[in-house]
Amino acid sequence: MIELKKYTKEDHEIWDNFIESSKNGIFLFYRDYMDYHADRFVDHSVIVAEKNKVIALFPANEKEDKIISHSGLTFGSLIMSYGIKTAKVLEVFQLIMEYYTKLGFSKIILKIPAHIFHRYPSEEDLYALNRLNASLIRRDISSVIRINNRIRFLRSKRRAVQKCFRDKIDFLENNDFTEYWDLLTEVVSKFNVKPVHSLQEIVYLNKLFPEKIRLFEARKEGRLLAGAVIYDYDNVIHVQYQANSQEGRKMGALEFLHHNLINKIFMEREYYSFGISSENEGKKLNRGLIQQKERMGARGIALDFYSLPLETSN
Repeated sequence: MIELKKYTKEDHEIWDNFIESSKNGIFLFYRDYMDYHADRFVDHSVIVAEKNKVIALFPANEKEDKIISHSGLTFGSLIMSYGIKTAKVLEVFQLIMEYYTKLGFSKIILKIPAHIFHRYPSEEDLYALNRLNASLIRRDISSVIRINNRIRFLRSKRRAVQKCFRDKIDFLENNDFTEYWDLLTEVVSKFNVKPVHSLQEIVYLNKLFPEKIRLFEARKEGRLLAGAVIYDYDNVIHVQYQANSQEGRKMGALEFLHHNLINKIFMEREYYSFGISSENEGKKLNRGLIQQKERMGARGIALDFYSLPLETSN
């Protein structure tokens, strides 16, 4: 008998322990990360158990008549144990649909993690979604380097990196985010946007997850030229934020920074992710942005969003 239970704060330890042992959980799904902005979302996550043993989790929040997995996170969908099999995943999704349908919700929106973020093959959810008449409603393009079989930087990028070495640009990790956040905010303000996290939020998250959220910088005689905040997803190193100063852009400081991260700090990982270059819910390609990533050897993976109707099920 499979049982579904709405998550409560009393389940914090059970939830986190399962994320740690799951085949497709990442640190974004730990409750401390999910709940740092809990005031912005109405959480309606679900714990799935069989014979009193947790077999899956479904991180989710309410938004009007929809359930979203998850509005406050990059990804969502079903977090699964190593032992769960395809037929059981299909059954779990059917029960999740029944659960939310009885509560009056009309659909579930899911943001599916790409396969590179899995610890072990975990695409049973995609099969279940197809069986249950889910529709692909959005596809973003994200740029990724396969570290142990990478495409070289273009010659112009390699020259810029070598020039930074000759000019004795310093590459370092910094635990103080303040100066970098000023630079990042200034850079993104030119596009009329703000960083997703405030300085206070990223500092708080860094204190919670110091080994998972890290800031690296390129400096010249103490001057900040470029910086990147990385999220460490174990087999994937993801660039959450990156920014160049005007001086850094002329010197190729950001390329120098990525070169060091890929070839020194994280050379034994599988993937180095630059994130998406699509806008307007995937309908517009930012050609200049993706070109910069591709010139450093990155190529594309798809990040998909699905809508699962709750009126009917198969």
